Amino acid sequence: MAAERKRWRCLLLVMVAAGLTACSSPGTGPKPGRLPGFAAQHLVKTDFNRFAEAHQQRIFISLRRLAEKLYKRNPREWRKSDARSVDAAVSRIFDEPHGWRLESLGYRRDLDALTVALHPAYRGDRVQAYIVGLASMVQSAFGDREEFYLLDDLDAQHLYNAARNVEIAAWKLGNATGADGHLLLLSNEMGDVTNLSFERDFGRVIGLLEALSDVVEEKTERTVTRVVQNLATAVFLPVY
Repeated sequence: MAAERKRWRCLLLVMVAAGLTACSSPGTGPKPGRLPGFAAQHLVKTDFNRFAEAHQQRIFISLRRLAEKLYKRNPREWRKSDARSVDAAVSRIFDEPHGWRLESLGYRRDLDALTVALHPAYRGDRVQAYIVGLASMVQSAFGDREEFYLLDDLDAQHLYNAARNVEIAAWKLGNATGADGHLLLLSNEMGDVTNLSFERDFGRVIGLLEALSDVVEEKTERTVTRVVQNLATAVFLPVY
């Protein structure tokens, strides 16, 4: 009798997990903050689920900060999208439920949006295109999930590839120029006053993705293929 009750309890737990997973449609980014201690979702979340969510949230804090910094260094960009302010332009990227497919970008996301952002001929909001491309690429590596439950899993290779793609995107940001030889977007600043805050945020994103990839690799016992590329000629890697 006890074994039967245990079997039904496990079955109910799996059903609840499946229902919660099915109801959570892909969102723009991770759900912010922590669940209260009494939340029912804790019943269908493992320690690893919470670990993955914490990393995902920290990554998006850095991505949002990068968007703010890029808009402040390149104010002409947020004005192209008719935003009222930097805050409004950033909110349009991270707070609206667009699933990373914005009409202003022809519904491009992931690496397609990144490519558009750094193309000399592009006349739209480059910061928006760049951050949408970067953030949606990271979300693709997370399976486009807002949060994680018992039956969800992650792919260590996709997370590792996303870390490499962030490295490549950061290098391209600092080197992509237009026909006039000027940078398409200003970021790090060298000179009398050195500003390397962009580099620090990119480093945080890369480090968090790599750490999570290592944990998933050990958890799943699936070996990640590690690559070494010359950043000047590197190609973006698949994340789904």
